[in-house]
Amino acid sequence: MKKVLPLIIFLACTLGAQAQGYRISLKSNYRSGIAYLTYYMGSDYLLQDSAAVSNTGMAVFTGDKKLPPGVYSVVFPGKRLTADFLVDKEQAISIAADTNSLEKIEITGSPANLAFRDYRKFADAKGKQLQAEKNAYNASRNRADSQLHEAAYKKYSKELIDYRLGIISAAPNSMMAALFNAMKDPPYPAKVAVTHADSLANYNYFKDHYWDGISFMDDRIIRTPFFLPKLQTYYRQVMSQSSDSIIRDVDYKLLLARSNPEMYKFLLNWLTDEYISPKYMGQDAIFVHLFEKYHSKGLTPWLSEKQHEAITRRAYMVMSNLIGEKAADLEFIDSAGKQASLYNTDAAYTVVVFWDPTCGHCKVEIPRIDSFYRASWQKKNVKMYAVLTEKEKEKDAWIRFIKANNISDWQHVYQPDAAAEKESKEQKASFRQLYDITSTPALYLLDKDKRIIAKKLTPEQLNDLLAVKFAKAN
Repeated sequence: MKKVLPLIIFLACTLGAQAQGYRISLKSNYRSGIAYLTYYMGSDYLLQDSAAVSNTGMAVFTGDKKLPPGVYSVVFPGKRLTADFLVDKEQAISIAADTNSLEKIEITGSPANLAFRDYRKFADAKGKQLQAEKNAYNASRNRADSQLHEAAYKKYSKELIDYRLGIISAAPNSMMAALFNAMKDPPYPAKVAVTHADSLANYNYFKDHYWDGISFMDDRIIRTPFFLPKLQTYYRQVMSQSSDSIIRDVDYKLLLARSNPEMYKFLLNWLTDEYISPKYMGQDAIFVHLFEKYHSKGLTPWLSEKQHEAITRRAYMVMSNLIGEKAADLEFIDSAGKQASLYNTDAAYTVVVFWDPTCGHCKVEIPRIDSFYRASWQKKNVKMYAVLTEKEKEKDAWIRFIKANNISDWQHVYQPDAAAEKESKEQKASFRQLYDITSTPALYLLDKDKRIIAKKLTPEQLNDLLAVKFAKAN
């Protein structure tokens, strides 16, 4: 059985419910143990209730508040077998199940589950036909056979889709319609793309119709296994990955969801988790935006104090080093004992390197970075501003490493312990906070005005990026 959500806040949602209560009775061939009533939240099962199984095989789940509609599942003793069913308006439901043949489960007291049962029978039959045609297609030895099985596959697939569309059309407000809309693939434009403009038009059509049939004011769909994958695909593959585009989109989605507290919580929690550690450089701006517009304004009251603290701490770590913003100035002491400011480094590009001579990875990477620097960067007016990340006691080892590896053309700097202590007493952000230094070596690329072009790059990535910059300048 799946466990409760793994990330920082995704499971902070507390289900709202209405009065009147629920009663779900389960009859099975178990004669002891504990059965569980769970529901989907995203792609996980969450626990709603538990009940002891009597020696007659009965377990009854009851509560004085109505269950929010969605896809629920009973989990039999031993947590190996489960059976899904729908909860909609009717909340007095009886389930009879033979665990040796769960496909014959009987559910009464809920018209939604009669439709769900009929659909599953139809879908199971179509699934077998589709798999048979797929296997036959793969085994085809000539074009005629391939075309025959391809046509049959398309026919059965259309019949399955038409079945779902028929239910959506006949009962658009039903739980089944909500379920099928969440499952539905977006319509793809039939127009063959010839020009770039055609491709762009096709993309915009697909994106504009991606959420057809789905309302962000309907929280039923978050309690299905289909909504979260659809959401993930949209933001990871369909949407342009630029921070500005995503920020505009999430603000619109969250505005739509504000009238439905559960949907709003689900979306904001997922978006925060998605962008607190983004997959693409620069997307931490999305997380900072979510913090500034929602979390810091008290619009996430369901989160615990500890969760708020974690989000706030992370936001302050990244908001000072966003791509395109000016890097924080550093005024440290160089290896000759003189003051050396980052902002006084006059260069077309400045590479800021945070490193530690006792770090095994740094011992390998720093000489490699210097090789790139000597081979091409230096002659293009790139300068290196290298920061010792450890305390002053490592100064001797730092100087020995620099001399031993002949890294003489960099500006090597460190922060005296007294300066760091004064900074801490005055409650000023340290350079580790300002540059989000959690591991070393860490590389930042700044332009001539000390604005951040890129950060947390590997030496190869930095070399490739600079090569592009040099080529454009020629």
